[in-house]
Amino acid sequence: MTETFGMMLDDLRNNVEANREPLAALLRKSPNLAYQKLNELAAFVGSRYGFDIQLHFPVVAKISDIDSYGTENVGIVVDKFRKNFPIPRDEVKARAVEFLGPGVKPQDAYMYEGKEGVRIVMPDGRIEILPGSVHFWCKINGSIRKFGDWMIDSLYSNTKKN
Repeated sequence: MTETFGMMLDDLRNNVEANREPLAALLRKSPNLAYQKLNELAAFVGSRYGFDIQLHFPVVAKISDIDSYGTENVGIVVDKFRKNFPIPRDEVKARAVEFLGPGVKPQDAYMYEGKEGVRIVMPDGRIEILPGSVHFWCKINGSIRKFGDWMIDSLYSNTKKN
């Protein structure tokens, strides 16, 4: 298994650290400008791997926490028009339990208009897995990184943008 997901997150964190002072200055001036700069960094890193990385701030105050950038609430879009997984959905759910432990609750989600998806509910967040994207609404720890690596290899490697 490759470690593309983990390497991508590390690359994003390294870019955030290299731009910490400009980001902090932008945060003081305007959180919206800091968010735009952060999106530019995420787009730059994602383009190196063939993905569109998106950072989300469901709690608006988290924009001020530069240390959290790239460690939680991360979305990766590969192909927003793709409707089906390249492997059975039940395998995605089984692998979630294998990587994340028996405390997670995999569920079918977004099952409309010929689309499919899986939601992994965890005690401290969730992962929304669609055929063309994945959104981590949680802190990304070691087991989630390994699951992310598996997803990149098994669900998204044949659909990466070039």
